[in-house]
Amino acid sequence: MQKNKKYTVQNNPFVVPTSDGKIITEHFGNATNKDSNISIAHMIAPAGWSEPYQTPEFDEYTFIIKGKKQFIIDGEEIILEAGQSIKIEKNTRVQYSNPFTEPCTYLAICLPAFSMDLVNREGL
Repeated sequence: MQKNKKYTVQNNPFVVPTSDGKIITEHFGNATNKDSNISIAHMIAPAGWSEPYQTPEFDEYTFIIKGKKQFIIDGEEIILEAGQSIKIEKNTRVQYSNPFTEPCTYLAICLPAFSMDLVNREGL
């Protein structure tokens, strides 16, 4: 009889459908394995991409793998490059974009997990 495994290898992440050219591959989270505690996603934001302002009800950690990403957090503009990371606390107004000429590849980790019910995007 096999014991319950104490690990999960993710070989089939969920690719989130988007209409803005951004590639979102969720490895763990609501869409992939119904885990509402945490989401971990590999993202590629194309050059020129941006999202509306949002005030999420989750902490979001971002680690930049390649390229640059712009954050406007409570009116302050921050630009991160490869190797840098940031934690944005829940209930903080933020706008994400890549106004640069190269795509930006990054990891996004949300606690609790990302969901459209918790992201509170403006204008949607």
